[in-house]
Amino acid sequence: MPSQLAAYPESYYTATMNRRLDFPALQGETRADVCVIGGGYTGLSSAIHLAERGYSVVLLEAERIGWGASGRNGGQCSVGQRKGQDDLEEAYGKEEAQRLWDLGVEAVATVRQLIERFNIECDLKRGCLQTALKRSDAAWYRQYAEHMHSHYGFEMRYLEGAELEYFSGTDVFCGGLVEYASAHLHPLNYALGLAEAARSLGVRIFENSRVTGYDRVKPTRVSSREGSVYADYVVLACNGYLERLEPRVAGKIMPLNNFIIATEPLSEEQQRQINPEDMCAYDAKFVVNFWKLTGDGRMLFGGGENYTRRFPSDIKSFVRKRMLPLYPQLAPARIDYGWGGTLAVTMNRMPSFGRLEPDVYYALGFSGHGVQMATLAGKLIAEAVAGTAERFDVMARIPSPTFPGGTLLRWPGLVAGMFYHALKDRIGD
Repeated sequence: MPSQLAAYPESYYTATMNRRLDFPALQGETRADVCVIGGGYTGLSSAIHLAERGYSVVLLEAERIGWGASGRNGGQCSVGQRKGQDDLEEAYGKEEAQRLWDLGVEAVATVRQLIERFNIECDLKRGCLQTALKRSDAAWYRQYAEHMHSHYGFEMRYLEGAELEYFSGTDVFCGGLVEYASAHLHPLNYALGLAEAARSLGVRIFENSRVTGYDRVKPTRVSSREGSVYADYVVLACNGYLERLEPRVAGKIMPLNNFIIATEPLSEEQQRQINPEDMCAYDAKFVVNFWKLTGDGRMLFGGGENYTRRFPSDIKSFVRKRMLPLYPQLAPARIDYGWGGTLAVTMNRMPSFGRLEPDVYYALGFSGHGVQMATLAGKLIAEAVAGTAERFDVMARIPSPTFPGGTLLRWPGLVAGMFYHALKDRIGD
């Protein structure tokens, strides 16, 4: 019953939800071709693309649709992979890097196509700005723009001086990149729109239905607290909330928390000064800052991380102190919202795709690129279930090492590494 459903965490996104969807909890036994575990982008995209191929699909969500990172993130939808093409070429060779680039381009296109096809209202806008505070990062930006133009035919313009100050709305950066193939959106409204699309295609969605385990007989039995789904295929789409459900995968990711604030609505003059092209933006720090304007003209700014089960007691102050060095002109602005969310990173910051059995698929560890890559993951999983796995395998053959110490000891190592990189962020060049 709707009254039993958990409340969404407070955020700007929940305050501006444009649709309310309530799905029942699973009770009793049911049968499906595919059981999808997780109601974020990966699970919803998998359900849509599988249903369009004629499969019967049940989707189980432990909380609410888009309750996790899919409904709390910065809304950035960047073209390409999480790592740069130069790094991918060095690691996997030019041919494989080209395949990964093509999938990264398709990922953003898939988001756009779903939004258009299902008429999802989610403040979709175009354009992305990358910014550098250090000269070494700015020099890399210049080289990278040239590399992407000459090797991939992709246009991104290097910025400096007055042009950079115009695009960024501040004078603190020493170099930048701008391109218009990327996008940004309202992530929770996008997730809710995907859920409505899945329902329209016949997908049976159950909220408040935490999966407690699954067996490996045929068909697989997926168990929740009050029911079971018998399915020929299972899709694990839990990302940072996988926890102990699947020990064979859990050690490949590290959950971490990220935090965002939203100011009061800014005047049109302030919006033009801070972000005249209405793009999303992020900087080159290892612990990245990211920002954009919302559909109603607020500055939405994300920054800072922690690696515990607790969020800071005052998220607004925690993030505001990271925003003001970049945009001191926002010091008088009231902070209306502050929230956090849990995402999952991998050792190499590339997503982890794979099969645990011939009939169990997973994709997780999107490391901050989940809007587009998780959406693409669902499309590729559906292809693989239908018997065409070549494109899924491009992602699945990326090495996905387990964190040293597995789930028990990964935390101290990650914190030590993050501390090292945070020091590097603060040291100038």
